[in-house]
Amino acid sequence: MNTAPAPRADNERLMRLATYASVATATILIIAKLAAWAMTGSVAILSTLIDSALDAAASLVNLWAVRHALTPADHDHRFGHGKAEPLAGLGQAAFILGSGALLLVEAVKRFFQPEEVTQGFIGIGVMVFSIVMTLGLVMFQKFVLTRARSVAIAADSLHYSGDVLINGSVIISLGSGMVLGWTFLDPLFAIAIALFLLWNAWSIAIGSMDMLMDRELSEDERARIIDIAKSHDEVLGLHDLRTRLSGQIGFIQMHLELDPQLPLVRAHAIADGVEKAIEAAFPNFEVIIHQDPAGIRESHPGADDRV
Repeated sequence: MNTAPAPRADNERLMRLATYASVATATILIIAKLAAWAMTGSVAILSTLIDSALDAAASLVNLWAVRHALTPADHDHRFGHGKAEPLAGLGQAAFILGSGALLLVEAVKRFFQPEEVTQGFIGIGVMVFSIVMTLGLVMFQKFVLTRARSVAIAADSLHYSGDVLINGSVIISLGSGMVLGWTFLDPLFAIAIALFLLWNAWSIAIGSMDMLMDRELSEDERARIIDIAKSHDEVLGLHDLRTRLSGQIGFIQMHLELDPQLPLVRAHAIADGVEKAIEAAFPNFEVIIHQDPAGIRESHPGADDRV
């Protein structure tokens, strides 16, 4: 947030490209892993196939969500359509939760009824290919996230970052089964992957709910806003600071406490200066400031007494 944002049109173009790249990568990996699973019979490869299928479904949801979230505000949606992103995040969490649970059941069953993995070198080759593809996608997603704040793309990037570790664990599993005959590692790694998927589902759900429920910015960010507002010589105090995020756009509103004898024109100029200073520090945030005479504290529903 300390870096000046790129032009908004460039941000939106990058976000759309990230969703297209995600869908394309997941599709290619599904085809490759399906072939590898058919040849090896590895439940660990099956787990990564399920994960890639989930990634494809989640990426398609993201594609819709990002396109909708980038739709400009209109008469019926004055605050924009940004909450389409956390809604997509909840959908992703549900996909991952269900598939993680199914994979866990299958892996536990295979643990007690182990089967020999065949054509292990093919499976390892596909996993190496998957790691290279996934790393390229994650690097592009991380670049996009440095330019634009996106819950949907961040959730997608979390999936694929985990996939790098998952694919690496499958290589270890297949290699140990081929060289040492440790067939128990195949379902064991699948169980670990299933638990990782469940943890991912929980993390994504919490982040999405925070945005849908208009969770405040962090205490450090709030403190920074307060410091910027109070740095103006004529600001005597502030209260009722409220913040929230909605996709790419954030909202900050507050009441500034000013000298009661100031002319309205001067009070407006002070508020305008504070607004510009906050917007410079918090790109893509809309700032709304109300001017109050110092010494008069109004009662507002949900007012914050911390400032």
